Amino acid sequence: MKRWIDSCIVAFSMYSRIPMPKRDWNDENMRYCMCFFPLVGLAVGLLELICYHLCAALGLVPALRAAILVLIPVLVTGGIHVDGLLDTADALSSHASSEQKLEIMKDHHSGAFAVLTCVLYFLMAYGVFWQLSARKIGAAVFVYVISRSLSGYAAVVFEKAKGSGLLRTFSDAAANYAVSRVMIVELCVGVLFMVIFSGPSGVVAAALELLFFWRYKKLSEKEFGGITGDTEGFFLQISELLMLFCLAVIR
Repeated sequence: MKRWIDSCIVAFSMYSRIPMPKRDWNDENMRYCMCFFPLVGLAVGLLELICYHLCAALGLVPALRAAILVLIPVLVTGGIHVDGLLDTADALSSHASSEQKLEIMKDHHSGAFAVLTCVLYFLMAYGVFWQLSARKIGAAVFVYVISRSLSGYAAVVFEKAKGSGLLRTFSDAAANYAVSRVMIVELCVGVLFMVIFSGPSGVVAAALELLFFWRYKKLSEKEFGGITGDTEGFFLQISELLMLFCLAVIR
């Protein structure tokens, strides 16, 4: 039991800014760490749900409510996944070789395409959250579980682009067979509840998400020779926006 608790603490310490007790990042604690990655998403989703209804209770205008909801995932995660989105956008826009793209992603400077991607992404997210109805906010909670279930599955199953880095560290330490099965169970639970809360829009969102997951695998292999921590952030951010968009616009 202690191993599972320690793995959960490591997962929240790595993928969120939620205060956690200190634990060593050793092989034992990281073995099942990825199993708890979707729980970080559940925490984000529940905070979104609470803030949505709190804003409604306070009588805040939809524009301000949308701005708050856009900020919550960034504040909870510290922007770690947004960083991956922007680094990947810079690399993909370079049209360079796979090796050069990997070097671009390691560069701490942001290029013009990263800035443009950031502006467009948050502009779209703001519009989506403004459009999201009270009936669909419950389903939105599980968007963050689904995206992290698929991201965690990719982390332990998909080909990696390079032999070092944080993603490789977590993947090598993970009990891949067990973790991949847990990811599938968490994915199915997330999809089930999203559909229960949203109906047809949840079905469409789940279908498009799985299609994008397949496309992400092909894109990563073609452009980078496999996935990296940055491409995982790219996948997670686009996934969430895609599913939230479906929930917001499909009645």
